[in-house]
Amino acid sequence: MPVANGRSGAPKGRGVQHKRAAADSQELLGLYRRMLLIRRFEEKTAEMYQRAKIGGYCHLNLGEEATCVGLAAGMQPNDYLFTNYREHGYALARGIEPERVMAELFGRETGVSHGRGGSMHLFDWDKRLLGGYAIVGGQLPLATGAGLAIQRKGQNDVVVCQMGDATTNIGAFHESINIAALWKLPVVYAIVNNGYGMGTSVAAGSSIEQLHEKACAYGIPGVEVDGNDVLAVRDAVREAVERARSEHIPTLMNIKSYRLKGHSVVDPDRYRPEDYLRQIRAADPIHALGEQLRKHGAIDTGGLDQIDAEIERQVDAAVEFADESPEPNPEKLFEFSYATEVPNQPASLPGQEPWQ
Repeated sequence: MPVANGRSGAPKGRGVQHKRAAADSQELLGLYRRMLLIRRFEEKTAEMYQRAKIGGYCHLNLGEEATCVGLAAGMQPNDYLFTNYREHGYALARGIEPERVMAELFGRETGVSHGRGGSMHLFDWDKRLLGGYAIVGGQLPLATGAGLAIQRKGQNDVVVCQMGDATTNIGAFHESINIAALWKLPVVYAIVNNGYGMGTSVAAGSSIEQLHEKACAYGIPGVEVDGNDVLAVRDAVREAVERARSEHIPTLMNIKSYRLKGHSVVDPDRYRPEDYLRQIRAADPIHALGEQLRKHGAIDTGGLDQIDAEIERQVDAAVEFADESPEPNPEKLFEFSYATEVPNQPASLPGQEPWQ
């Protein structure tokens, strides 16, 4: 369950504490399906990377499925989401079709970014996923600016800005939250704290290990959340989003989650102790939710196996779609360089004759 930070310095009466909302078996099954889709999708992504179908950098949400799904479930469809480069699961949780996500990883024209972005730059305006960002913390100033735009336009939307734990150590983190708190912008800053910034532990990289306590410098609520509990994440995000919407108070969330593999698909993950790895594998959020559903009679083992088989087919279909999709036409390389048409826009690479 989320826990209010008693030392956050948040003014009294701002509602950091909350009650857990109920969820019926159908809702829980829906959450389970989305979590399992992310798990199977990411496992297949790792396989496709090894088969050289996917190039470049590639970071997986394996183990963080409850955080991805819970965060998306706590938002409204009109709210905006900015993420870092580990964003496949968030794209799927926001409802983007697996085929379009996989096609983007394959660099195909049918991908969510028309094959121009790849793993770290998924974007879908209709789902209000405004990008994954490859530069650590690059999304924070942009998300804060989006919050300012919403405020200036008098709109009722909220921005959720996801980041990794190590992002809390850079200047843009402090600058962005300071501005959001000062100007009362409708932004929720969600730290997905998987314990390691690349290969450096939070304890070794931050003078304050409880990252939500950094909220005290800005007089906003700081909330710690169990990222393995999809309902806890959903409820905490929902409360923070509605506080931002109705009271114009930002929140800093410390969602403690765990990645089952290394920082990226090429990371051998030799810096984390084996005892630690055994502990996080034993706390697998998908297995835990499946057992909960089975224990309460919402579904039996055969039903869980059937869901798994259905999702396996869905992911296989996404790979087939991506594999059969066309690659971008080189003549359209600069098509999305600008949001609007620009005079004398470049149409060729250096040393080439301009395309007609």
